Amino acid sequence: MSLNIARRRRPAAGYAAIAGGLVVVGTLYAGLSGGSAASASAPSQASTAVAHGKSLFETSCSSCHGLDAQGTSQAPSLVGAGAAAVDFQMSTGRMPAKEYGAENERKPTHFTQQQIYDIAAYVASLGGGPAIPDAQQVSTKGADTALGQQLFSTNCAQCHGFAGAGGALTYGKSAPSLNVATPRQIYEAMLTGPEAMPVFGDGTITPSEKRDIIALITQTRDEANPGGLSAGRTGPVTEGLVIWLGGLGFLVLIAMWLTAKRKDHAKAEPEQQS
Repeated sequence: MSLNIARRRRPAAGYAAIAGGLVVVGTLYAGLSGGSAASASAPSQASTAVAHGKSLFETSCSSCHGLDAQGTSQAPSLVGAGAAAVDFQMSTGRMPAKEYGAENERKPTHFTQQQIYDIAAYVASLGGGPAIPDAQQVSTKGADTALGQQLFSTNCAQCHGFAGAGGALTYGKSAPSLNVATPRQIYEAMLTGPEAMPVFGDGTITPSEKRDIIALITQTRDEANPGGLSAGRTGPVTEGLVIWLGGLGFLVLIAMWLTAKRKDHAKAEPEQQS
C-alpha cells in the first residue's frame, strides 16, 4: 500500500517540478525580453531625433557649415562642438547668423525647442562635446548666492558688469546683458564659451559653483530697487557720479536761463524809457 502511494507521489512531484521550471523560465524570458525592448526603444527614439535633426541641419545650416558640419569659409566646423553649444546659439537666436565673423546678438528664434534639440542631437552624434544640462543641473535650489557673488565678481563682472547688465569690450565687441538669459543658457554659455567669452569647464568652475552663479544672477535681476532709478545697477560710485553730473548740468541750465532772462529785461528797460 505504501509502495503504491510513493509511486503515485513521484509522478506528481515530477509534474510539479516541470511546471515550476516552466514558470521560472517564462518569468526570466519575460524580464529579459522586456529589458531588451526597453533598451531598443531608447536608441530608436535617439536615432529618430538624430535623423530629424540631420534633415533640419541640411535644410537650414549646411549652406554655411557644410553638409557634414565640417565647416566652410563661411562658418566653422561643428564637429565636437556639442549639443550645448547648438542649443545656446539657436535658442538665443544667434544662429543662423547673417554674417560670418560678425558679433551675433540675441534675437527671436524661428525654430521650436524640439527642432533645436533634434539638430543638437545630430551635431552631438558627429563628435561628442558638452551635453545640454538637465533641469537638475541648472536648478538653483539650495545654491549659495554669497559664493556666487564672489565667483561672479572674479570671473564675470569685468565683462558683464556688476549686475550682469552687459558692457563694452575691446575691438568693438560687447558682453551681452544677462537679464533675459535662462538658467540653462547661462550654464551652456559657461560650458561652451560663445563669442569672446572663455570656456569655464567643470575643472575651472564646478557644476555646483555654476549653480551658485546662476542663482546670484537670477536673484539680482529680480530684486526691486528701493531707491528708484538704478542707472543700470552699475554700482553706487558710478550711479552717484551720474546723479551728480546730471544735477550739476541742471543747475547750469537754470543759471543760463536766468542770465538770459535778465539780459532780456535789461534791454527792455531802455526801450520803455525812450
